[in-house]
Amino acid sequence: MGLEQTQEKIDVREGIVHSAIRPEELARLSDDIIAALKTVYDPEIPADIFELGLIYKIDIEDDRMVKIDMTLTAPGCPVAGEMPGWVENAVGTVEGISGVEVSMTFDPPWTPDRMSEEAQVALGWY
Repeated sequence: MGLEQTQEKIDVREGIVHSAIRPEELARLSDDIIAALKTVYDPEIPADIFELGLIYKIDIEDDRMVKIDMTLTAPGCPVAGEMPGWVENAVGTVEGISGVEVSMTFDPPWTPDRMSEEAQVALGWY
């Protein structure tokens, strides 16, 4: 019995996300998606939804479908029904993606700790 037959091979890359999209293309898509998200503002707060920390997760699948998990500053937000559509429309303009799916979640609830320094400065919370 050779060494290969007696030892199980261990993949040290386990847990790393592999993509069929070339790394440089994935980087461009990621940058363009974030830029698109930064065009969407909560109408009651003078900061974009990305800097506010309302975007919890962005997945770019191998078929170039973009899946976004997001939240709102409060479940009773007056634009709760409209905001996912705004996000879909903004990200849908990114060249090279096949579509956008936005899921709304309130778990974990949003807190001001999620805001970037840029958003904190814009709101005078520094």
